Amino acid sequence: MITKASKNDLRKKRHLRVRTKVFGTAERPRLNVFRSLNNIYAQIINDDSGVTLVAASSLDKDVKEKFANGGNKETAKAVGELVAKKAIEAGIKQVVFDRGGYIYHGRVMELASAAREAGLEF
Repeated sequence: MITKASKNDLRKKRHLRVRTKVFGTAERPRLNVFRSLNNIYAQIINDDSGVTLVAASSLDKDVKEKFANGGNKETAKAVGELVAKKAIEAGIKQVVFDRGGYIYHGRVMELASAAREAGLEF
């Protein structure tokens, strides 16, 4: 019997392959994106010390009040703006973008473009 690998397992393989090249430092931390069916999450991580510096998601109070559905492009855009605002307040201007093994399309692209427009450089 032929067994087919799940899409999430394939995404995890892609993410590990990307992570060999993408590494966040103290000067340029990594902006990681995770999307589930219903929500989207973004973290800025310093891989040198293994610490999450800033985090935002569609479950945050500010975003959840505005948008009923956490799994669409408008919500992803709001999360991108929120994570950029928090990062700038924490003194982070430049990041390395880690798309998490997802295709740079749809919600991931909206989050990235909103973060760029809000002032993050990557």
